[in-house]
Amino acid sequence: MSSPFKGQTGLKRIFNAAGYSFDGLRAAFAGEAAFRQLVLLNVVLIPVALWLDVSRAERAILIAVCLLGLIVELLNSAIEAAIDRISLDRHPLSKNAKDMGSAAQFVALSMVAVIWAVILL
Repeated sequence: MSSPFKGQTGLKRIFNAAGYSFDGLRAAFAGEAAFRQLVLLNVVLIPVALWLDVSRAERAILIAVCLLGLIVELLNSAIEAAIDRISLDRHPLSKNAKDMGSAAQFVALSMVAVIWAVILL
């Protein structure tokens, strides 16, 4: 059974999905300081990765982990927004969900640091 919320198919659906994706990026950039900080970090690190004298595979890994940090921040922000939409009341499950999203971001940023260190040192 298909969802009544699914509208378009084919090329129209792809264009709509791209629009929703750009809306999400705009919302994250406008409303999330952590996302803006990670974008700035990527603006610095990705050109550095392109400039470094490393193999193509190492360069790809350096860039991929930077982008992974952005992906995890988007998911973390989405979790926080959904929890806040449900209720602003303090609840242990809400706290757990937000803390786990934060932990995921911590692990992702740790991975960025470790991978850059392993490749460069």
